[in-house]
Amino acid sequence: MNSCHQTPCPSADSPDREAAHIVSHHPEQGWALLCNGVVLFDDTGELLPDGSAIAPHRPLAIAA
Repeated sequence: MNSCHQTPCPSADSPDREAAHIVSHHPEQGWALLCNGVVLFDDTGELLPDGSAIAPHRPLAIAA
């Protein structure tokens, strides 16, 4: 699935999988499909192509 552009996207099992290009974005529904097959949700959760899910992982707010 990484052939949609010249620079290969990181694979879905790579730690930097979120750096893949967006191929379909649906902000009204809160998700985007990345070139590597990962569905990235606005809450930072992910659905991988193999059906496994990654829980939301927003960074913790740092008190000033």
